[in-house]
Amino acid sequence: MKAEVFLPDDYRPAEDEPFMNDRQTEYFRQKLINWRDDLLADGRDTIETMQDGTRNIPDVVDRSSEETDRSLELRTRDRQRKLVAKIDGALRRIEEGEFGYCNVTGDPISLKRLDARPIATMSLEAQERHERREKVHRDD
Repeated sequence: MKAEVFLPDDYRPAEDEPFMNDRQTEYFRQKLINWRDDLLADGRDTIETMQDGTRNIPDVVDRSSEETDRSLELRTRDRQRKLVAKIDGALRRIEEGEFGYCNVTGDPISLKRLDARPIATMSLEAQERHERREKVHRDD
């Protein structure tokens, strides 16, 4: 069991400190947990709205519009569900001490990239190579 790490409210990981030290790791752990909690709260709100909002709309155009809105909302929630799984994976990597390192090259992922996308599993260079290969194969 690790000791709890105190983070000031204005803390941001910096390049001049050791990579993935306790403070950086805690910063990303908190960021991921807050992000996951927000997504789960949005999902609960959607469920409540859909349960409360079930009604019989006689106008066909209005009903169609509402069904389209619901379909869009459900697709958004499905993407968020997949995102929650990726967040859980990042939290697992933090616990295992693998967070912040490219799973292709093993090199550190830049702090800017991790701050912008804390679920990143590849360095920017590895991600770009992956996307180029994917595009080439898709064009075949």
